[in-house]
Amino acid sequence: MEGFPLFFAAFLTLAAAGAVRAQDARAIMQGVYQQDTSRDTSLRARLDLTAADGQTAHKRFVLLRKTTPGGGSKTIARFSEPAEIRGVALLSLDTPGGAPQQWIYLPAQQRSRSVTPRERSERFVGSDFTYEDIGAHALDDFSYRLLSSSDVIDGRKTYKIAATPVAADRSQYKFVYDWVARDAPVIVNAEMYDSDGRELRLLHASDLKRESGIWGARHIEMQTLADKTKTVLTIDEVRFNTGLDDSIFTPDGMSKAPLELNGAGDAASGSSSRTH
Repeated sequence: MEGFPLFFAAFLTLAAAGAVRAQDARAIMQGVYQQDTSRDTSLRARLDLTAADGQTAHKRFVLLRKTTPGGGSKTIARFSEPAEIRGVALLSLDTPGGAPQQWIYLPAQQRSRSVTPRERSERFVGSDFTYEDIGAHALDDFSYRLLSSSDVIDGRKTYKIAATPVAADRSQYKFVYDWVARDAPVIVNAEMYDSDGRELRLLHASDLKRESGIWGARHIEMQTLADKTKTVLTIDEVRFNTGLDDSIFTPDGMSKAPLELNGAGDAASGSSSRTH
């Protein structure tokens, strides 16, 4: 749940730290999910991958996201660099009450195929983000419990929340710890645990910015602890409400998703965009 939803994660103020209750943890996370009120979002970003031996690789992509009625979303990530993965795209459809669905488009085969539940825990294009991390979850995919209201991350007081999948098909993780900042609407840290309860990945978000009332982290690090690898996600540009075409958010249409962010504007229907 943590990868791309973190860009516009939110904070919901509570009356007093000493008076928090179980339902307040859900209220905080509801703010995390619902803080971004835009109709659609387009990102230009890059991934910097560091292997255990210190070797690095760099990848560039665009991410396009639209909200759907009832609190769901549909997301496409499409890569432009390096040449060997140019055109590769991942489509994620998330519907409240249903298991997430994903498809991957491979230009060499000129077709898309569904991502199996087993594949959702695998690394996406060799990064430390899995297929599941690239997609988004619905709020009701997890139950929430407040663990602390005073942990400090990078000098910020946070709410520490335990998120547990409501069903095994909703997530590869047994549970996730999220730290939501109390002074800015962003999840600034997350720990993901596998089915045996071992810490699997660690995420850290920084360089927080706000535009048009929407907060987001521009620098996100994901580490796979056992493998000693790290991927840094950097957001270079964000646009809102460009009027993205619904037809590209389908298994048959994802091959037409733009490779560059200016292509996202080409799909606009005349509405204004706001660029960070």
